[in-house]
Amino acid sequence: MSGHNKWSSIKHKKGKADAARGRLFSRLVKEITVAAREGGGSPDSNARLRVALETAKSHNMPSENVERAIKRGTGELEGVSYDEIVYEVYGPGGVAILIEVLTDNKNRAAAEIRHLLSKHGGHLGSRNSVAYLFNRIGQITVDGSRFTEDQVLEAGLETGLEDVQTTEDIIVATTGATEVFEVRDALIGMNIEVESAEITKTPDNWIALSPRESEKTMELLEILEEHDDVQAVYTNFEMSDG
Repeated sequence: MSGHNKWSSIKHKKGKADAARGRLFSRLVKEITVAAREGGGSPDSNARLRVALETAKSHNMPSENVERAIKRGTGELEGVSYDEIVYEVYGPGGVAILIEVLTDNKNRAAAEIRHLLSKHGGHLGSRNSVAYLFNRIGQITVDGSRFTEDQVLEAGLETGLEDVQTTEDIIVATTGATEVFEVRDALIGMNIEVESAEITKTPDNWIALSPRESEKTMELLEILEEHDDVQAVYTNFEMSDG
C-alpha cells in the first residue's frame, strides 16, 4: 500500500513556497499548542506532543516558535484556545475528503467550510461516512534527484520502511505510523537527507474521476488547503497521468 499520489506531489511542491511554509508553521503551532494543552508539556509522557515536535523538527521549524507554542498550551503564556473539528465530505464525482480543523471560532469555521463546499461541488457526509476509508501511516520525503529508491530501501528496511515510490523527483517512503521517525533517523544515519517526515492518512483505495470532475476537485482541495483553520486535507482522489 502506498500513500503517495499526484496530489501528494503537488502538495509537496506547493510546500516549498514561502507562503505555504508560513501556513505550515502556523498549523504546527496550533497542533503543538493543543497537544500541550491536552496532555501536558513533556513529550516523554505526551505521545501527541512528541509526534508534533518531531514533525516540526522535520520541517525545520524554529525552536523558539516551538517553545512558545508549548508554553501557550500549558498556560505559561497567554494564548488562544482552539477547538478540533473533523469534516467528512463528498466532493465532485463522489470523491471522499477528510478535513481536519483547529479553530478559535467554531461557528465561523463551520460557515466558511460549508460555503467553500457548496461553491465548489462538495457536501458534508454523515459521521464516519468518510473517516473509515483512511488509515494512519508515516511518510518521509527525499530528493529523488540526489538519492535513489534503492538507497532509501537499503537504509530503511530494517527499521520499518514499507514502500517507496518516486514521482517527479520526489521519493516518498511509506512506513507504519509508529515507525516513521525511527526510519527517518535510519536514513539520516546513512547520510540520506530527509526533506520531511510526518504521520498522515491515506485511503484504502484511490478513485479516478473524469477530467472535468478532476479539475473541480483540484480547485476544492487547493482552496481548502489554503484556509487558515484547516490543519490537513486527505482524499482518495487519484490524478491520472493524462
